[in-house]
Amino acid sequence: MVCILAIETSCDETAAAVVRDRHIESNVIASQISAHEPFGGVVPEVASRAHLQNINGVIATAMAEAHCDWAAIDAIAVTCAPGLVGSLLIGVTAAKTLAMVHHKPLVGIHHLEGHLYASYLAEPTLKPPFLCLLVSGGHTSLIGVYGCGQYQLFGQTRDDAAGEAYDKVARLLGLGYPGGPVMDRLAQSGNPDAFTLPEGNISLANGKVHPYDSSFSGLKTAVARLVSQLRDTHGENLPVADIAASFQKAVAHALTKRAIAAAVDHGFTTLAIGGGVAANSGLRQHLTAAATPLGIRLIFPPLRLCTDNAAMIGCAAADHLRQGERSPLSLGAKSRLSLLELGQLYGR
Repeated sequence: MVCILAIETSCDETAAAVVRDRHIESNVIASQISAHEPFGGVVPEVASRAHLQNINGVIATAMAEAHCDWAAIDAIAVTCAPGLVGSLLIGVTAAKTLAMVHHKPLVGIHHLEGHLYASYLAEPTLKPPFLCLLVSGGHTSLIGVYGCGQYQLFGQTRDDAAGEAYDKVARLLGLGYPGGPVMDRLAQSGNPDAFTLPEGNISLANGKVHPYDSSFSGLKTAVARLVSQLRDTHGENLPVADIAASFQKAVAHALTKRAIAAAVDHGFTTLAIGGGVAANSGLRQHLTAAATPLGIRLIFPPLRLCTDNAAMIGCAAADHLRQGERSPLSLGAKSRLSLLELGQLYGR
């Protein structure tokens, strides 16, 4: 079994884990939510400084909890793209230093590939091909998985990611940061049919709409207009739970419609969900209701593996290492990199 020490610092979570193939030995996360909450979102400079303060302790804790010494580690893995470049640099620098000091191979991992691999940790017997709906604060994509490093992008958001839309609407309603969990809780006591909100279709030149691409900026604008109208008639006594429920229904419907269409059109019998929005109860309910009658198997990682973590990075690295893929010590941090270009992380 391949034993990987993995590091993840792509945004506002400082994380380290020890993973043996698809088994988690340790998975340590230092959250920065309290640091960013006063600003209503992630502040890149604050995130970088927090990573710098936390990284050594998080790595040491991950090694200790795994009861692991450096002789047992086969490689050092690190998220190197995409993400906040300052945050990524902290993790990449730490990983390169450890690789040099302990004479270990270095494996750079694409952050989105890590989220794909969370499904392997949830279901160790999972085998490609399968479809993954990846929904987070920065990404919304439909990805066909055919093997390690073998992916096909079927659909993506053309503007805001689903998680980003949640945070923006939550800020509009004065619900604080992060918005997703609060909106989800409120939606469960609201009426999802209270307000009709747009789906956000992407028009094509032939007059049809794109079957898999999504858009959430228009939905966010529609909620802003709705809130403005309601304030004119209700003052500050807004039906926040009903707004949250209606918004969540619109997001869940749009994502479910596109994911199921892609699965049916391309013959996938397994649909995995990844990213922070995979924890959303409304999305889970909509997907389950749509997939079950069609015999499509759904895989929802446990909540601790939906948000950013290093275990998923280590799991991906184990497969790349097994394929003989390593990254040079000149590996850099990239704020943007397509999942279809991850081969450049290994010189191919």
